Amino acid sequence: MESSTTDIHGHEVMRMMVESGEQYDRESLEAAIHNRFGTEARFCTCSASGMNASQLIDFLADRGKFVPTSEGFSTEAGKICDHE
Repeated sequence: MESSTTDIHGHEVMRMMVESGEQYDRESLEAAIHNRFGTEARFCTCSASGMNASQLIDFLADRGKFVPTSEGFSTEAGKICDHE
């Protein structure tokens, strides 16, 4: 995977979660992010940038973007803000 100076928006991770229909725990979500975007990917949100996958997971969790499930958590499309 080519290196990029552009951060990937956290919306893309949340869309990946919604599209997969899967439930995650912290480890499986981090593995899915690394598989989809690469281990060196950096992420941004509407208010932060330069985060690695683990930091993004913490950021999203702290802001209530995950929905608890019987096997961990998921997210839903309504949790993704509409602006880029």
